[in-house]
Amino acid sequence: MVEVPWRTLLKLIAAMALVWAWLQIYQLVLLVVVAALLAVTLDPVVAWVERRGLPRWGAATLVGLALLMLIAGFVMMTWSSLSDQAHELGGRLPQFERQLNDRLPPVLRDAIGIKGGGASELQSVAMPYALRFVRALGGAVIVFALAFILMIYLLIEGRRTAAWLVAFVPKSERGKVERTMSESKEIIFGYVAGNIATSVFATVFVLVALSILKVPAALLLAVLAGICDFVPVLGFIISAAPAVLLGITVSPGTALAVAICYGAYHFAENYVIAPRVYGDRLKLSNVAVVLAFAVGAALGGVVGALIALPLAAAYPAIERIWLRAELGDDLVREHRAIARRSA
Repeated sequence: MVEVPWRTLLKLIAAMALVWAWLQIYQLVLLVVVAALLAVTLDPVVAWVERRGLPRWGAATLVGLALLMLIAGFVMMTWSSLSDQAHELGGRLPQFERQLNDRLPPVLRDAIGIKGGGASELQSVAMPYALRFVRALGGAVIVFALAFILMIYLLIEGRRTAAWLVAFVPKSERGKVERTMSESKEIIFGYVAGNIATSVFATVFVLVALSILKVPAALLLAVLAGICDFVPVLGFIISAAPAVLLGITVSPGTALAVAICYGAYHFAENYVIAPRVYGDRLKLSNVAVVLAFAVGAALGGVVGALIALPLAAAYPAIERIWLRAELGDDLVREHRAIARRSA
């Protein structure tokens, strides 16, 4: 008979309790991480306002209200056009399906599940994807709203909270922790600010290009491209699919022109715009971006995919500060040299 010590049983029970607790609160942890990312991004702005004479809480509240007004202003300016385009697009789905049946090669029709069997077939094919996207977008809006409230408190009390957490670290390691936090702060700021900038560029480019090509629902497709562009590399590619399909309803040449425009901008964003917007703060190859996105999506869905990228970008700092003794100076220097050459 095998005897298991009580201490071992207690450790197993504690481990199971921790796993159960993590499964219950991991979404809350993701929410806190999103709020922290937003707070780090806006902290320089809040500090600038604070230097103009406002107290910290007043500066944080003012910046938060300005951000809300900016978002509300954009929604108010575009909501009528977006609503009209979405309504028109829904009403013309049977017409679009007939045009796709006439102009799409049979192989592509079979690939996307349109076989010409009825007027509502395109709706049945597109509806699950549309519902999935709307559900994900709705979840993202809820996460953003909750993270926004928490972000305001982090902007006000973030420094005190960070100091309280660092106090748990042994004094011999606090220097490393502070260096890691400082470098990670720059990486996070570069990631979020750069992502917003590239998404705005993508929205404007797609709106202008599709308007010139007279593709239906140009504004709706441009906003979709901007939202999807928050997911680097893969997001903009995904947003190209509905634009190309609607381009086919105009003409095959228009669809080809749309595909060329999306491809050209995707190349320009990855190799021209992004390096200048992000600078040297986010040295991630496209392979690393895709892998980080896949791991983050598997662990935490869309939110997990987005926050996985700045965490992955912080690895060089962690390697240099924490892992140098284990990995060796030569490996760390070689990795830094490779990153500089690729940048």
